[in-house]
Amino acid sequence: METIKITPKEEFIKLGQALKAAGAVSSGVEAKIVVSEGLVKVNGEVDQRRGRKLYSGDRVEFEGYRIEIE
Repeated sequence: METIKITPKEEFIKLGQALKAAGAVSSGVEAKIVVSEGLVKVNGEVDQRRGRKLYSGDRVEFEGYRIEIE
């Protein structure tokens, strides 16, 4: 499981950015494609919004990647 820590200053990270930061995708374009195709789950549910804001405690799943936001 990959953990992404957000600072109090940032408050959140967007879904596409989290996928890139974890190395699950190689580019923003790839993030857009996998999210729009419904291949990404946030907190156990498919989410097709690349710009979805993720906060501490959120979990993302994609093709074997598990990402936790802290």
